[in-house]
Amino acid sequence: MLGKRFSRIAVGSVAGVMLMAVAACGGDGGGTSASTQPSSGASSEAPKGGLKVGLTFDVGGRGDKSFNDAAYAGLEKAKTELNADIKELSPAADGSNRGDLLRQLADAGYNPIVAVGFAYGDDVKKTAAEYPDVQFAIVDSASNGPNVTGLLFAEEQGSYLAGVAAATKSEAGHVGFVGGVENDLIKKFQAGFVMGAKSVKPDIKIDIKYLTPDGDFSGFKAPDKGKVAAEKMYQDGADIVYHAAGDSGLGVFQAAAAAKKKAIGVDSDQRQTVKEADLQSVIMTSMIKRVDVGVFEFVKAVQGGTKGGSNTVYDLKVDGVGLSTTGGEIDDIKDKLDAAKKDIVDGKITVPSKP
Repeated sequence: MLGKRFSRIAVGSVAGVMLMAVAACGGDGGGTSASTQPSSGASSEAPKGGLKVGLTFDVGGRGDKSFNDAAYAGLEKAKTELNADIKELSPAADGSNRGDLLRQLADAGYNPIVAVGFAYGDDVKKTAAEYPDVQFAIVDSASNGPNVTGLLFAEEQGSYLAGVAAATKSEAGHVGFVGGVENDLIKKFQAGFVMGAKSVKPDIKIDIKYLTPDGDFSGFKAPDKGKVAAEKMYQDGADIVYHAAGDSGLGVFQAAAAAKKKAIGVDSDQRQTVKEADLQSVIMTSMIKRVDVGVFEFVKAVQGGTKGGSNTVYDLKVDGVGLSTTGGEIDDIKDKLDAAKKDIVDGKITVPSKP
């Protein structure tokens, strides 16, 4: 188990101090370039100048106000609290250079290295084998090597709470879900959301739309497609739409603002990270995924001598997922959300990871 577990907090309070860091970095552009100067070999020891931590973003890069920015908040915390030298890199739009980015960081002496997103799976496996003395972590994918730590999240559990909130707040009895890419990971969000909504209103109508098929990651960076998908849902009668679509979620918020309806954000507290005031007001809550905590705990554990080869799961039990309360729009249903959370933690409710 990596590091010391973060303290337990109530549902909705997960939009804490560390996610404020996400808001602070949310508007910046892409990452910087790492040195391509090869080292004389990777070392498992921190360099004399201190800990050097590298991070490679998922498609969309830094500034997505969601998944990638949450990871960056953890990296910044490592810089502030562990005095780490940090470097972040963003992949090409098609993600074709993921392996090259990992090697750039390893050759430049960065250790540990965090890969943000399951799409790095094959590249992390290959690169970790090439650099056996470097510790790697991969977000949203299981460990696939003795020097690889898997950082996993119970997205379906947090999405269940999002479904409970949506169904409780929906006056139309009609909600929607927009997924960025139709793959197993995003289907976890869908599965939890649908089950949570139906636990409140069994006959609720739920529209579901994916922006791109499995393998086409452009769905995480297509606000125009997100807007069109959400517009159709609002036009058809939905009054709340939940997105798990990365940067494409901006389009969902734009559609909500135009329709004077509500939306639910994802990964970060998006009411804080989205800068446009008219869009902030439509975000009823966000399903927070504590990628920032996962990244920081991994780095701290490596600094303390922990090696990889295992997985760490962030679920409701340890507040690894949950709902934000910025804006106070779900404060009146806190008891219902707390009860649902307790039933999941106690094992009375098992949330499926597939629709």
